[in-house]
Amino acid sequence: MAVIIDTQYMQLALELAKRGMGFVNPNPLVGAVIVKDGLVIGQGWHERFGAAHAETVALANCALSPVGATMYVNLEPCCHWGKTPPCSEQIIAAGISRVVIGAKDPNPLVAGGGAKVLRRHGITVEEGLLLGECEKLNEVFFHYIKTATPFVVMKYAMSLDGKTAAYTGKSRWITGEKARKRVHQDRHRYMAIMVGVGTVLADDPLLTSRTENGKNPLRIICDTNLRLPLNSQIVKTAGQVSTVIATACQDPAKQDPYKLKGCEFLELSLAKNHIDLKELLIQLGQREIDSVLLEGGPTLNWSALHSGIVNIVHAYIAPKLLGGHNAPTPVMGDGKEDPGQAFQLVNSRIINLDGDILIESEVLKNVHRNN
Repeated sequence: MAVIIDTQYMQLALELAKRGMGFVNPNPLVGAVIVKDGLVIGQGWHERFGAAHAETVALANCALSPVGATMYVNLEPCCHWGKTPPCSEQIIAAGISRVVIGAKDPNPLVAGGGAKVLRRHGITVEEGLLLGECEKLNEVFFHYIKTATPFVVMKYAMSLDGKTAAYTGKSRWITGEKARKRVHQDRHRYMAIMVGVGTVLADDPLLTSRTENGKNPLRIICDTNLRLPLNSQIVKTAGQVSTVIATACQDPAKQDPYKLKGCEFLELSLAKNHIDLKELLIQLGQREIDSVLLEGGPTLNWSALHSGIVNIVHAYIAPKLLGGHNAPTPVMGDGKEDPGQAFQLVNSRIINLDGDILIESEVLKNVHRNN
């Protein structure tokens, strides 16, 4: 019975943590619940980057004294000074007697240190409750803190016969309203959105998040030779929505008109006549960009897969058949010579979205990859 009750409180902590999605990056999503004598006396979550941590908020919201209470938190409490004081010290000072932790914090500044400090002060610490769910919730943070590069989600929408647009190039709309709403939520959740210049030339997108109370992602345009039209929606709104052009063009005269509109530039090396995507991710990581939603066309999708930067694929599949010899598919490029060399996707999850289907799959790394 005690295990079931502990699980319920940890599930509540996870639900609270989700409320910080899109606002806490590059920090983790954390929720905390404080229970005493079978009652929830305090709860909180990390609301935004730079704000108080979940444990601090939960303690501040306590309706009763937390002395002798149990705290449930989906990520190990921190034990170092950052933008806020160490949560471990506040837990100790509050008189909490037991802390139940979901996942360890991989941050080298914590990495088990938080739990160790609590135990050293006589607090009972239990770890690993709902470990899989806790790690999944913070997969972006875990990847970023370990690699110093963004977590990349490759997203595309296609018909059941694998077409991302009709042979005419028309693609609005492959999927329905619910699927499109989820994409806009992801644009809020992840820090950046990335497309190739070909997508801009074909669709002239805005690449913003039309989510209530949401935020717009940093827009990244991969444009090796700087062909982005100055009259595109992306350039015209660069003063309102942060926009970065990733290019190999280093000509100041060509860059200046875009800079006057508010665009920033990341100058990159070439890799097989295109910008080096691995180098791009390193530079983005240095800017504390922890995640990228890749909404590119088939050429950029191939390049991203081939370079090994994609972590997860979000494939939206509509129950439609478009046909057409020349209708585009999600991934083109050079392709693989043999099915045995295909990029392998694992741990797939299927979500029904009012008839459309979303398949989320992890990309299996370092398998049959050719240089």
